[in-house]
Amino acid sequence: MTAPERRPSTEETFDPASATIAIVTYNRSHLLTRLLTSLTSLDPKPGHVVVVDNASVDDTAEVVESFREKLGTRLVYRRLETNTGGSGGFSEGMRVAYELGSTWMWLMDDDVEVLPDGLAKMGRWAPRFRSIQGRRYDYDGSEFYWQYRVAERMGIPIPFAPAGFTESGYKEMNSGCFEGMFIHRDIVERIGLPDPRFFIYWDDQVYGWLASRHTTSVIVDEFVLRRTREIKQWDMGIRHMNASSNAYRYYIMRNRALIKQYYRVHDVYNPVLFGLGTTLTFGKELIRLLFVERTVRGTSNLVRGLRDGGRISRDRMWRPMPPLVSNP
Repeated sequence: MTAPERRPSTEETFDPASATIAIVTYNRSHLLTRLLTSLTSLDPKPGHVVVVDNASVDDTAEVVESFREKLGTRLVYRRLETNTGGSGGFSEGMRVAYELGSTWMWLMDDDVEVLPDGLAKMGRWAPRFRSIQGRRYDYDGSEFYWQYRVAERMGIPIPFAPAGFTESGYKEMNSGCFEGMFIHRDIVERIGLPDPRFFIYWDDQVYGWLASRHTTSVIVDEFVLRRTREIKQWDMGIRHMNASSNAYRYYIMRNRALIKQYYRVHDVYNPVLFGLGTTLTFGKELIRLLFVERTVRGTSNLVRGLRDGGRISRDRMWRPMPPLVSNP
């Protein structure tokens, strides 16, 4: 059952200084430079910028240090000893932001830049909602479509959920994306930190799904980010399918087991429908290999992910990430 939502006061306003931007980076200092440069033009500015470095071996540390005075806000740098993937990086970034006392956490990868009025746009919705996703432009300047709803019982995104907005300017979502998730401290306290066990893929969608069980989560018709990295795509007309990697193919299938465990805990697991979702996911990745990457090499990573996921799903000692407060 969804927990009662804490309704914000009509007199509550958004304080930019209460927000922290948390960035995860790994060996892409050239992209991180573009993102940090965009933050120097933000108006208003957040209270903190946290950069989590996943054990990069390039000049990331030097790049971050070069922006310490330029940003006009407090910069916190955390270098991890090992590469924990995006999942571990965002978990650490959220932890640092929370311990800094932030009311709002704005999460993003290093391959985007923030539009100058991005924080102001998100702040306009902050008094009303507690889990907010803004929109972003793709590398070529087109409007990027993000699959903001999941078919819960199957555990897969709904690829053709309506893209248009009504006059309300928002749509309810039951998913999440760490490339722009804007989430309130209250919700983080209830659902805990992002789960680092995902390593990559589906960590943000599950986290957004958990948030939607505690509050009305929305995607708003506000462009706040722009992607700065070009990705090979297959143009399907209505949507695009991006290229992937062997690591992604492995974790896409392995992490189905983590989703299954979360579904079990929250009493939404249906073995037949979830199995159908797994089959559809496997089929989609085969299509991605054939039509985007023009190869069949990589199929073994899908199979290996399924095999290793079986061990996770059979682990009866498995537990979800704990809430940050005992009585949220």
